[in-house]
Amino acid sequence: MGDDQCQYFHLLSFAYSLTSLTVLQGTWAKLSEVSVKGAQYNSRERQPHPKCLQGTRVDLLKYIHGFLDDTEKNRLIWLHGTAGVGKSAVAFTVADKMKDLKVTEETNVEKRLAGTFFFSRKHTKRCTAGYFFATLVYQLATNFPSIRNDVNRAIRDNPALLDPD
Repeated sequence: MGDDQCQYFHLLSFAYSLTSLTVLQGTWAKLSEVSVKGAQYNSRERQPHPKCLQGTRVDLLKYIHGFLDDTEKNRLIWLHGTAGVGKSAVAFTVADKMKDLKVTEETNVEKRLAGTFFFSRKHTKRCTAGYFFATLVYQLATNFPSIRNDVNRAIRDNPALLDPD
């Protein structure tokens, strides 16, 4: 390959890289817009954060943490119950502990807390499942950068995934 061809190839390669980066940033921006930041466990929108008082719900928290530490089990927990029983306090307490734990000792990026969504009857975007998946995907891709390209490809191939309706 001659010098002119090499320069042309490098220019095309650079242009393709910039286009790919622009598409990724555009998709990421769209996902960020659809994601409901107020649904995350540490959102300023939900302050003061409900949390378990010291010495309360000890058995339940021990059970949940044991469940989450067991690599042989599915580690998705769905808390349910009537209003006012403390679901949000338990969920916040667990999420707060998990946010600082790493997936493995070797990684310094990927966290054990994959994502959270706190539903609320008072908030339009948090009272239905319409924004649930986009919000969790945004958090997953933030906490696990290794999946961002896959998320980008899925959204690029099917933009309707970002439609909350």
